[in-house]
Amino acid sequence: MAPPMAVAIHPVSETTTIAPLDPLTVGGVAKRRNAAGRLNCGVAAMTCSDLFKGTACHKKKAKKWDHHMSRESLSREPSSLKGAASYLKIPGLISLGGGLPSSENFPIEHLDVKVPAVGRFSEAETKESGVILRAGKHDFAEGRSLYDLSIALNYGQGTGSAQLLRFVTEHTEIVHKPPYQDWRCALTVGSTSSLDMTYRLFTRPGDCILTEEYTFPTAVETAAPMGVRTIGIRMDEQGLIPSHMDEILSNWDQSKRQARRPILLYTVPSGQNPTGATQGLERRKELYKVAQKYDLYIIEDEPYYFLQMEPYTKGGGAPPAPPPATHEDFLKALVPSLLSMDIDGRVMRLDSFSKVIAPGSRVGWVTASEQIIECIIRHNEVSTQNPSGISQLIIWKLLDESWGHSGYMDWLVHLRKEYTKRRNVILKACEDHLPARITSYNPPAAGMFLWIKVNPAEHPDFGYKGLAAIENEIFQACIERGVLLSLGSWFCAERHAPHKDLFFRATFAAAESEQMGEAIRRFGEALRVIFRTSE
Repeated sequence: MAPPMAVAIHPVSETTTIAPLDPLTVGGVAKRRNAAGRLNCGVAAMTCSDLFKGTACHKKKAKKWDHHMSRESLSREPSSLKGAASYLKIPGLISLGGGLPSSENFPIEHLDVKVPAVGRFSEAETKESGVILRAGKHDFAEGRSLYDLSIALNYGQGTGSAQLLRFVTEHTEIVHKPPYQDWRCALTVGSTSSLDMTYRLFTRPGDCILTEEYTFPTAVETAAPMGVRTIGIRMDEQGLIPSHMDEILSNWDQSKRQARRPILLYTVPSGQNPTGATQGLERRKELYKVAQKYDLYIIEDEPYYFLQMEPYTKGGGAPPAPPPATHEDFLKALVPSLLSMDIDGRVMRLDSFSKVIAPGSRVGWVTASEQIIECIIRHNEVSTQNPSGISQLIIWKLLDESWGHSGYMDWLVHLRKEYTKRRNVILKACEDHLPARITSYNPPAAGMFLWIKVNPAEHPDFGYKGLAAIENEIFQACIERGVLLSLGSWFCAERHAPHKDLFFRATFAAAESEQMGEAIRRFGEALRVIFRTSE
C-alpha cells in the first residue's frame, strides 16, 4: 500500500493561527497545536519553522549579512528538483517528475524501539518497564501516526522532516525565545557538518577565525584545509575573555597578519571543550557587545548546554540538590544563551542530540536568521540533503510521540543529575590521587570534561627539556600504566605558536565510577614517577 506523496502541509494550518503573545511554555504546546490542526506532511513535504513558531510582529527583523557572506554562498540557487516538491500537495496530482521511489520497494516493514518511560530513565528501569514504540511503513496513510517509514525512508527536504522540525522549533522557542522576528531552524547531520557549512558560508582562503585559545580540534581542522587560520583568545575560569578579543580586533594589523580583520567567532559557551569552562551571564553580554562593536558573526556551539550542573563541594560528600520544582525553574537555572540575547540576528546556534540522546544519531539543528538558514538549506540540498530518515523518525517517536516536551525536559533534568554525579566522582578521585603541588583544576560547571593543569616547572629537567617533551613523557607514562588522557596541545587554536602551560583533558562521560577512580590513580602515579616525587 503506497501512501500519498507529500500530502499537503497546508499553509493555512499553522500560519493562520495567531499564536498568543505570551512566551511559549512546555504546557502551552498542546494548546498551540490544537489551534493549528493536524500536521499533514507526507514524502518530501516542504516546510519551515515559520509554520510552527509564535507570531512576533512586534519584534524587529535580523540584519542582513550579505557583506560578510562568501561568494560561494551568495551564488547558491535553490534546488530545482527539491523545489518541485511544492506541487505534490495539489490534490489529485500524479507525479512523474521526481525520483521518489515507491515505498513498496523499501525492505523494512516496521521498526520497534524500546525506550524509557517518563520518570523511569535508568537502563535497569528501561529493561524492566520500558515502552516499545513501533514505526510502521504506512502509519501516516492509515491514520496511526504523523510520521512513518514510507516518509522517513524516502528523500526529504534540506530543512529536515516537518515532524521533527516542528519539535525543535518549539523547543528552541521554549528555551531561548529568540528576540528578533525572522529566526528559523533547520535540521542537520550534527554540529560538525554545520560548522563546515558555516565556515564556507562566511570565509574565504586567507581569513582568520577567532576562538578560545584551547578549542574543539575539529574547529581548527575543518578551517585549515580551507586556507583559514584560527586565532586564540585568552581564557580564564569562565572561558573566553572578551577584553582580549577586543584587544585583538582593535589592534589588528592586516599587513602583518596577512589577513583581513576576522568577521567570525566560534565559541562553546557552556562546558567548553576541552576546558569545561562556562561563560556566566555577564561574560556572555560582554562577548556580545564586542561582537556588535566589530560586526562579528558568532557561531554558538552548545552541545553541553543542558549539562549544566550544581556547584561542587570539596570532598564530594554533599547531598545531591533536589530536582527543580517545575520545568520553568529548570530553564531559569540555566545560563541564558547567546541566542536569547541576540537582537541583531548575529548568532548561529548549533544544537545537537549527540550529547543528550546519542552521538550516532547524527541529528542536530541550527538556529539563525531566515537569510542564514536559507543558505544552510541551499547547502544541505547539494551535500548531506538531510539527516538520516531512520534517525529522524526514531528521535521524533521518542521525543514527540512518546515523551513530549514535558518528558524531554524531565530527561534533561535526569541527565544533569547523572553528569553531576560523574563530575563529583572524578573530582573526588583527583583530590585523593593527584599530587597537589604539581596539578590544579577548576571544577567544571557544565559539560563532560575536566581540564587538569600540570606545572612543568616542578619537573626535574625543566629548562633542559621542552614543554612538548615533558608532555609526551607524561603521556607515555600514562599509556604504560593503562590510562589514556588527551594532550592539551591537541586543543591549541594556534598549533604552531609557543605555549607556556601544560594541560591534560579527562572526560567523566564514559567510564564507570570505579574505573574513573582507578584511571585518575594511574595518572597520579605516572606524574609522581615522571616528576620524581612521593607526594
